[in-house]
Amino acid sequence: MKYLPLYQKAAVLTVKLGLSGIFFAILIGLVCAFVTWFKVPVARRLVTVYIEFSRNTPLLVQLFFIYYGLPKIGISTNAEICGIAGLAFLGGSYMAEAFRSGLEAVEPIQTESALSLGMSGFQTMRYVILPQAVSISVPAFMANVIFLLKETSVFSAISLMDLMFTAKDLIGLYYKTTESLVLLVVFYLLILLPISFIGTLVERRLRYAGFGS
Repeated sequence: MKYLPLYQKAAVLTVKLGLSGIFFAILIGLVCAFVTWFKVPVARRLVTVYIEFSRNTPLLVQLFFIYYGLPKIGISTNAEICGIAGLAFLGGSYMAEAFRSGLEAVEPIQTESALSLGMSGFQTMRYVILPQAVSISVPAFMANVIFLLKETSVFSAISLMDLMFTAKDLIGLYYKTTESLVLLVVFYLLILLPISFIGTLVERRLRYAGFGS
């Protein structure tokens, strides 16, 4: 139990970096989803290239490129910013696909009906399309959040003292393999289980409210 403070500190760092990366991933995902949905010329192709590149390369490789590669061309950053940027870059592509699928799941007839009733394009998006798109996207969105938080385990590769780094450090220094791994699992569960539970509740509420399938 004397290692608990180390794990608590590592958990705080893991959550802080994870949530920061997810926040920027959501922003990137929204922009990319709207660019794809509105079929913006040129930008749509760039978004497609970004999504394919991001989803088909490991986060570890992306982190190495940001942390070790960018300084070679004069762009220096610290490990925390690197971790957030890497998570946002990877997560943005997954969030974009989740949001895009939600937007495309709304039947075109609903947009046409709203416009025929005199709603403006903005009102149609706000009151008709977005409520349904968001509710449909919730399961994929929550799955992405959990996935990205688990992906923070590779941050140890760039010397960030997250949960994985702490566990490996204690195993290397004191050979406390069992204790270190058990605490690692426990702390990840403490972080991820509440998020999974909240996601399930939100999905059920939206479904009962009449949105989604």
